Amino acid sequence: MTPGSQLKTNGTAARSPGPKRGADRTLALRNQQRVRRVDLRLLRRITTALLRETWPGGALDLAIHLVAAPGMTRLNETFLRHKGSTDVITFDYAEPAGREKQASCPALLHGEVFVCLDEAVTQARRFRVTWQSELVRYVVHGVLHLLGYDDLNPRARPRMKAAENSLMRRLARQFAIPDLGSPGA
Repeated sequence: MTPGSQLKTNGTAARSPGPKRGADRTLALRNQQRVRRVDLRLLRRITTALLRETWPGGALDLAIHLVAAPGMTRLNETFLRHKGSTDVITFDYAEPAGREKQASCPALLHGEVFVCLDEAVTQARRFRVTWQSELVRYVVHGVLHLLGYDDLNPRARPRMKAAENSLMRRLARQFAIPDLGSPGA
């Protein structure tokens, strides 16, 4: 484990392994699931637009992992000590400049976002949206956690939800999000 590494999901932190620091702007996408086919090139373009909007010009070292329920369950139980799977887990490796990350953002957006495609499919049915939209929502949610947003605190939750919804609307205007399920050549 890397000393000081943090894992955040819904505002909860735990120690976790951390990747090595990279270049000024590194974005890695890893598809580690077989639940659905995902167009990683389109997901990269969507994520890049999201980062341009939320972290313009800032240095970043970010990895996004698409996983299935068994992998997410292992992460959730190992690092958060929660039973079962979850939708998104964010590992935050940045050192905040001050005591409150939102008040003083780090010089480097540095972390990993794990997204569970099984959960995206299940929740999409529940909320009557596409699984592709849920996938993008989970990426947005994870990035917002890296930016210091909190959804465990009842007073902070509406601010995070409003930011998430606003970003989703903007991304949906820029991209054909349902095409994430139709990988290009």
